[in-house]
Amino acid sequence: MPLPSADPQRQLKHQRSIQVQAYARADGLWEIDAFVRDTKTRPTHSAGRERPAGEPIHDLHLRIVVDTAFNILQSGAESVAMPYPGHCDEHGDRYAALAGLNLMQGFKRAVRERLGGVQGCTHLSELADVLPTAVVQAFAGDVLKVHPDSDTKPFQLDRCHALASDGEAVRLHYPRWYRRQPGATNLSDNPAPAAVPPPAGG
Repeated sequence: MPLPSADPQRQLKHQRSIQVQAYARADGLWEIDAFVRDTKTRPTHSAGRERPAGEPIHDLHLRIVVDTAFNILQSGAESVAMPYPGHCDEHGDRYAALAGLNLMQGFKRAVRERLGGVQGCTHLSELADVLPTAVVQAFAGDVLKVHPDSDTKPFQLDRCHALASDGEAVRLHYPRWYRRQPGATNLSDNPAPAAVPPPAGG
């Protein structure tokens, strides 16, 4: 699907950057550091002071420690830059509340229940939403079996439309795990008809 056409006269006003870094530890656990940063291309005013263009409005850091079963063992957050210093960063250790959750089992709902609304920081809670798929990517090939010839079903199959077990991508790239639906046909079962030459003298 193509992108909507970009206006040739558009001007960049705001930029949000999200970054996730995953570290394997010597004790077999993993540390996941997630960052969100908001900047504007113009000066802004908040909390009684002028903030120059390019200075972060939000610069927030969330860290979790997870085991290879996606269980969060430790969690915490730090606010480096924020619109209202002394207020935005008063969430204290509330993000320690992520400990005990499993990234693959109702995680996003649990984040809303524990840290939604005034219980936490909107941006840190939204940042937590990217953790499940980021950790899956971090674990791929190290913790999770993803090879087509693995003796166990590759983790990524049946987790998105492109990798449905009865889909063409799985048939081509993971044939061992392809499961054809009864009555279904493959694209290769119906080759395109041969081209018909134009009538003579046409």
